[in-house]
Amino acid sequence: MSQQASTSMSRLLSGLGLQGDEYSICDFTIADQNSVAESQGITPTTPSNFKPVLGSNVTYVVACVIINESNEVLMMQEAKESCAGKWYLPAGRMEKGETIVEAVTREVLEETGLECTPNTLLMVETAGGMWYRFVMSATVIGGELKTPARADKESLQAKWIGNLQEISLRSNDIIHLIEKAQSYRVNKINGLWHDDILPAPVPHVKDLLRLIVVIKKRSTNKLHVLLSEKTALHYPTCEINPGKSVHSTLRRFMVEMFGADVGQHRPLGLLNLEHDPTEDGCCLTLLVAFRAPLEEVPLIGKCVWQELPKEIENKLLAIITSKNSTVELHVVR
Repeated sequence: MSQQASTSMSRLLSGLGLQGDEYSICDFTIADQNSVAESQGITPTTPSNFKPVLGSNVTYVVACVIINESNEVLMMQEAKESCAGKWYLPAGRMEKGETIVEAVTREVLEETGLECTPNTLLMVETAGGMWYRFVMSATVIGGELKTPARADKESLQAKWIGNLQEISLRSNDIIHLIEKAQSYRVNKINGLWHDDILPAPVPHVKDLLRLIVVIKKRSTNKLHVLLSEKTALHYPTCEINPGKSVHSTLRRFMVEMFGADVGQHRPLGLLNLEHDPTEDGCCLTLLVAFRAPLEEVPLIGKCVWQELPKEIENKLLAIITSKNSTVELHVVR
């Protein structure tokens, strides 16, 4: 494996971003996906030149789970007419020009009165390819908890809640987010969690899915990673189709590289997330592991397997075999 590939893998394993022309190459664009669909007699519904525009055809939402020393969760009471009086996590849509971290700190301050510092991504949720929720944990560093006397259009009040059964939730879709944050709080202390990962400030014009596909070679028992040979060596990358679920986009891309009989594989979670407000796109780096050995997985795309250096192999093996070692990608639909 080249020094450049080793360096880029080390950055990804640290949750950092990749910058350079080779990392902006897209192997399976929406235009490519539409061509495949048409060859199968399917009429595409997404324009080949689709470009995400925040607030128009793509929605980025942030949510923050903050848990105090008493294991209480910071909750806010909704002021919106449609759900007034219901309780929810501090959350909301990102605005133009905001980073994900800035959106999180703004929403927490507006809805709870407290200032915070985000610690790590807990989860990225997607619905179709047009709605993303970036869920983070954070630590309170100041401010004053909002009381009913300070109610405004953002929220009626905020409270530390120890028992969710005592309040009426706007939606149960946040329960698993809270459980994830509670698990993070316990396991992080014991070193049974991934390092704290913040979104990397790398701009993307499109919404992309970058794959780190790993497999073991039976003859050597060594771990290999898949690299695309299109233009320059890079990790295989495709456009996320806004009309499909991310799992559907992943499946189509794997078939493009390995054929319709692609061997058993599983997505293990995200190694990083890249977003910068100078562009409206983002990039999710997903770790995918094959169960079958390299010798039994034929390649039909312009890709090649490369053996990993021992140090990187050991890090990846630890991630593959450990729970909570990547950022969860939760595909709603």
